Amino acid sequence: MNLYLYLDKDTIVHRLDPRAKILILICTFAIPLLNDHPLWVAGATLLILIYGMLARSLGNIARIKTILVLIFIFSSLMWFVFAKGTTPLFWRVTRESVMYGLATGLKIDAMIIAGLIFLSTTKNEEITQGLIKLGLPFAVAFVFSTALRLVPTFVGAGATVSQAMRSRGLDIDSGSFLERIRKYVPLLVPIFLSSIRNTDSLAMALESKGFGNSPRRTFYLQLKWQPVDTLFLVFFVVLTILNAWAKINGFTSISGLIK
Repeated sequence: MNLYLYLDKDTIVHRLDPRAKILILICTFAIPLLNDHPLWVAGATLLILIYGMLARSLGNIARIKTILVLIFIFSSLMWFVFAKGTTPLFWRVTRESVMYGLATGLKIDAMIIAGLIFLSTTKNEEITQGLIKLGLPFAVAFVFSTALRLVPTFVGAGATVSQAMRSRGLDIDSGSFLERIRKYVPLLVPIFLSSIRNTDSLAMALESKGFGNSPRRTFYLQLKWQPVDTLFLVFFVVLTILNAWAKINGFTSISGLIK
């Protein structure tokens, strides 16, 4: 059971400077958010998927395809009802609310996919050093990277506990949805205790190594900005600027949508 998202592959995206990948991540978040029309958002999502193909990280996206579909469906249905428009279809649903709902569902999925591509191509230590080189304090960058590192640890602890309870005869796979949720409640106690134990061990390890004792730090990993980093970053920055210009001039908006 592979709980880690990073894929050790030799692709052009993997070889990019982590600072470039962080800034590209911000652009891939901004581009879908700057669009309201579903066709424009679909184009932005396609661009992100092509970026993922270059990174050969679509396998990680396939691992959560069910979650992506559910997020898209539920988010779209919610906005079908609550968004307002001027062209009624039935009940409270309008043509504009349907388009806005589809666009919103695609936006969320596009940002999740962009984040997965980033985590699939960037190691934790690269994320930390990239954030520091971009001007973030070391403590903040370390907390961010540690949070990313602990998530698969906690998920693995949950999987271990659930398998142990299955071996002891606990049936957590049968029954209705609510019944299965109720069966998972007893598992929260050992998972919670395991999380506290891991966090306490990490705190003691940091204290024993003198974390934060010296303001000056050295790094084993040395970053080097390459022309390809500039090429990729300029491409995404220009796309972001063009989308912002289209947003300001109303090209990506939905006519008749009441906000």
